[in-house]
Amino acid sequence: MVKMTAQWRPLYHADLPDVQVLAAQIHPAYPEDMAVFAERLALCPAGCHGLDGGKKTLAGYLLSHPWHLRHPPRLNMLLHALPPDPDCWYVHDIAIAPALRGQGAATRALALLERAARRAGLRRIALMATQQAVGFWRRQGFTPVPAAMEAAASYGDGAMPMSRAVPDMGS
Repeated sequence: MVKMTAQWRPLYHADLPDVQVLAAQIHPAYPEDMAVFAERLALCPAGCHGLDGGKKTLAGYLLSHPWHLRHPPRLNMLLHALPPDPDCWYVHDIAIAPALRGQGAATRALALLERAARRAGLRRIALMATQQAVGFWRRQGFTPVPAAMEAAASYGDGAMPMSRAVPDMGS
């Protein structure tokens, strides 16, 4: 087993250039403006984390926030504000450098998402899975949200809105 040295920490405004570089490397088919990343951080700092691999640049990032399950944001869309009545914790994006995959960073990111959702009183976590990631998210217990398919078009063929329940603390 590989020893996991990278740890999730709060994301800072100074990290945003690294977020954009990672996004371009890991998700080249899904480009987003720097303004989208900056807005997510400004609207919900508690939902934004950086994966610190001990080097001067980030090894990954997680951007998330409260939202509406049946109306996921389109790709590269500014939100302008968080909804006053969210019904899920939405994963805008998660990216982990290839060298650190398979070391538990994604599992620890899911635990961060669950804690954030619980703190916000939300019982579901939602995301838009790209075609390449649908299998990964299914293995994490996520299932399709057919009522939210309209937003999937901006993510290309095979993208799928998915969600799962937030486990109870005792689970």
